[in-house]
Amino acid sequence: MSKTPSPRTNKRDEAPAASSGSWITRFLVKSAIFFAGLGLCGALLVGMALALAWPNLPDLNAMTDYRPRVPLRVFTADNVLIGEFGEERRNVLRFNEIPDVMKSAVLAAEDDRFYQHGGIDWMGVARAGLTNIINMSKSQGASTITMQVARNFYLSSEKTYSRKFYELLLTFKIESQLTKDQILELYMNQIYLGHRAYGFAAASRTYFGKPLAEVTAAEAAMLAGIPKAPSRFNPIANFPRAELRQRYVLGRMQSLGYLTSDEYKTAMAEKIELRSAQGTPAGGYAIHGEYVAELARQLLYGVYQDNVYSRGLNIYTTVTSKDQEAAYRAVREGIMDYTRRAPYPGPEEQLEMPAGIENNAAALDEFLDPVFDKYPDSQDMLTGVVLAASPTEVRVARSSRETVVINDKKSIAIVARALNDRAKPEARLRRGSVVYLHKNGDDWEILNMPSVQAAFVSVVPQDGAIRAMIGGFDYNRGNFNRVTQAWRQPGSSFKPFIYAASLERGLTPATQISDMPFEMTAAQTGSRAWSPKNYGGAYEPMLTMRNALYKSKNMVSIRILQAITPQYAQDYVTRFGFDKSRQPAVLPMALGAGQVTPLQLAGGYSVFANGGYRITPYLIDRVTDATGRTIMQSRPTVAGDAAARAIDPRTAYVMDDMLRGVATSGTAARARAILKRGDIAGKTGTTNDSVDAWFAGYTPSLVGIAWMGHDQPRSLGSRETGGGASMPIWVNYMQTALKGVPEQQRTRPDGLIVDGGEFYFSEFPPGQAVARLGLPEPDSLGDFLNNLIGGGGPTPPELSQDGNPPWREGQHVTP
Repeated sequence: MSKTPSPRTNKRDEAPAASSGSWITRFLVKSAIFFAGLGLCGALLVGMALALAWPNLPDLNAMTDYRPRVPLRVFTADNVLIGEFGEERRNVLRFNEIPDVMKSAVLAAEDDRFYQHGGIDWMGVARAGLTNIINMSKSQGASTITMQVARNFYLSSEKTYSRKFYELLLTFKIESQLTKDQILELYMNQIYLGHRAYGFAAASRTYFGKPLAEVTAAEAAMLAGIPKAPSRFNPIANFPRAELRQRYVLGRMQSLGYLTSDEYKTAMAEKIELRSAQGTPAGGYAIHGEYVAELARQLLYGVYQDNVYSRGLNIYTTVTSKDQEAAYRAVREGIMDYTRRAPYPGPEEQLEMPAGIENNAAALDEFLDPVFDKYPDSQDMLTGVVLAASPTEVRVARSSRETVVINDKKSIAIVARALNDRAKPEARLRRGSVVYLHKNGDDWEILNMPSVQAAFVSVVPQDGAIRAMIGGFDYNRGNFNRVTQAWRQPGSSFKPFIYAASLERGLTPATQISDMPFEMTAAQTGSRAWSPKNYGGAYEPMLTMRNALYKSKNMVSIRILQAITPQYAQDYVTRFGFDKSRQPAVLPMALGAGQVTPLQLAGGYSVFANGGYRITPYLIDRVTDATGRTIMQSRPTVAGDAAARAIDPRTAYVMDDMLRGVATSGTAARARAILKRGDIAGKTGTTNDSVDAWFAGYTPSLVGIAWMGHDQPRSLGSRETGGGASMPIWVNYMQTALKGVPEQQRTRPDGLIVDGGEFYFSEFPPGQAVARLGLPEPDSLGDFLNNLIGGGGPTPPELSQDGNPPWREGQHVTP
């Protein structure tokens, strides 16, 4: 292949001379004289126009001092691009940085006489005119690369004679002041190539996920074919049409000598794969950081407003590509697992499909096109139409060339009800049903587009740096970020904060607390009667605070909150970063009836993870300008800073110990069993009717919060819990995030007493700390328990209506 595109002449066969007396000869001679005269007149007119208009033409500063509108770009902490904001995606290259194969492809596709003409290819004009006359349509144009540069930089695309005239004049001026290499460089950096990509470097990344220097001849030809009609010839919008154009360009490259016969054959045989960097779908990014990029954009827009989109600013976030992609996969798989468990609701739509249409490729593709427009693919959820369905096999068409057969027993089981003849018409799978396909391992399955949502965020507890953030199932189906924008009830995942408050009021992990049913009358509540329940309806006479947390007992949490008073707890939880207004000072706060966001909960659990310091989660590490100069740098609060102390270090240590116990023998035990680490702590959370499912867990180096629910609150299902729905998301993420991270053990702070295997604050030693809540006097406790075992006996005494706790021994701090 020719290394550098060079000027060349095209050899044309000479036509045999006509006889001197023929009428054809006389016609040609007269025509030549006429057109020569016409051309002379045209040249004179153009010369006069140039003389008159030249002083009024714009100068070429925009070209010689080329400063394109470079978009705002967002990167991970390890420099992986995850988002661009602005009208244009650009990567500006200098002429010697553009590979020769790309230059050759552009010249072959757009202007093979570029290095020979003076800006206007008169031979090309004549050839295009003749072709258009023969075809009786405008099938060919004659715009040169220089003319396109003039149009792109200075002129509108309106089709008027005055605009075309100025384009010609400006073309001459460009040719007179810039070299051919400079003009070609400008063109290859400026031309629009679809999907917001300007210039071939940006297009190479958009469509092939690689730098322009790495494109093959086949890929270069496909890119070079796009300028003719960017909306129609780009390979994402219409691959078959782009492929036809590519083959034309390859043919031109061979005929012009840019490719040898062998190179041409190799390029024609090459299979083009569309992808962005590191294998993600073409037009996308290396990892799924859409929610991160959008939040970063919003934060910077608050500083610079609209000026943020064209200055070439670069945002470097705190997320890492490994963690972010692990979080994406975990959320995606968690939602898919839930969708498999839930009853299949039926196809997205039922269409009448003509008989035998699958035997006509063109007709089938035409039938499918509007289906894909209405039901686009969602990452690995792929749209298809059922061709045939039976209880043992389903055949689904993706195109005339791709049919998916589903006959695996597990996959069929997901939609078995919909394959039954007795299924309701709207839920039944049959020919013409629009469905979504998903590849699960080696087998395909049919799943409905999930209606449930989930979110996940991880934070470094030492300074609040966000390591991963996924705000929903698919950003492209709605950019509502549930990590930062969804205010939901935290359920039992909020209980540790109530327990922490009680430790500083004299309770201990060994305090024995009644777990029997709790009721409040309408007179007591001031509104309506309240009869909370334990999950599963199981009650025990009493439990220690530690065991109550392990088992997530609601009755115990309520009695703790009533003992320390809701007002005290409301003030106390603000130390963790929770909004006081969203945590009403009422007893249901003990069950997580207030509202939090996943990010807020991550900040709260960070206090337990880092030894008692309140940190503020943050996303942006630094911002640089187009030259790489840092113009903004984060200065986060760091655990250990005395000013950030939120709770007593002993409280943090004891709560951490108790939450590690939850992950050892409590509701979160499965997390530790899978990860096989001793430094895991966490708490599940499930709200009434299983509307919200949570898992909040951490190690000393990383906090993670997983949530699942519907955007419009409704039950996930009676059997769905935080441990079953959300904890798998957390575990799947941590399996990647904690790989290679050593376990950490915490040093016990001063002021803690260990007695009988339990912790006591030095000011509340054994014998003085609160021993019991909601239980009878010690001398009647045995009779009380015996009566309960026998099925009778009195209801255990409750806390008094004024909220004063009935302490049985020891002392307490007055609220």
